[in-house]
Amino acid sequence: MIAGKRIKLAAMVSSMLFAGMSWAGAAPGASMDPVPCETQTSRACQDIKTPQAVLARLQAGNKRFVKGTTLQRDLQKQSKKTAPGQFPLASVVSCFDSRIPPEIVFDQGIGDIFIARNAGNVITDDVLGSLEFGSKAAGAKLIVVMGHTDCGAIKGACDNVELGNLTGLLAKIKPAISKIPDDGKGRSSKNPAFVDMVGEQNVRLGVQTIRDKSPILKEMEDKGQIMIVGAMYDLKTGKVSFYDLPDSVSAKPKKI
Repeated sequence: MIAGKRIKLAAMVSSMLFAGMSWAGAAPGASMDPVPCETQTSRACQDIKTPQAVLARLQAGNKRFVKGTTLQRDLQKQSKKTAPGQFPLASVVSCFDSRIPPEIVFDQGIGDIFIARNAGNVITDDVLGSLEFGSKAAGAKLIVVMGHTDCGAIKGACDNVELGNLTGLLAKIKPAISKIPDDGKGRSSKNPAFVDMVGEQNVRLGVQTIRDKSPILKEMEDKGQIMIVGAMYDLKTGKVSFYDLPDSVSAKPKKI
């Protein structure tokens, strides 16, 4: 009798996990993350997550970061546990800026997310190759291209800055500048609103570049195996706003 009850209980818990349900009794404001994996130490921790659930995990983590209620982690313990292998949930392409470390602003631990960073969060061939490894080979189910407000690289591109190898990198941001209509209020770093509009457009073009230049990732997205989204981080508030989300996540795209 007892053994039978245990089997039924195990089946119910398993059903809850695969359905993406949260654990009963979770504290108010806690992450709706059903995976009983404090650290990403196995394929099972990764396999039972959907792209939508991974996005919700990052959103919940950012809310904790903004509120100052980030989780307490034993990073040394996580480091040792993840040494044999990695099973991350997401890949984040972010700016080189020192003020936006993705692991911190999303309140994630060691082994949870891949990070690719360069000035202006530009999608280069090397970044594409890294993202393909992250999703196709290592199993990450979400790709986030994240820009931020008051971005120095965006300002440099707007002001036509030339500085060694940086010149070529900033040139890759110019297409985003050309997408913003001229409203007569200035198209340089002296116009903060313009800079942030270019930053958002640069993220959108980055997301499209991934789809256009990586048949591997495009196919995975079309099959629902991964999700590719854009986001902007607000330096003043610490909040990450996602936008142009698929209908499966939001009926209306979340605008910045």
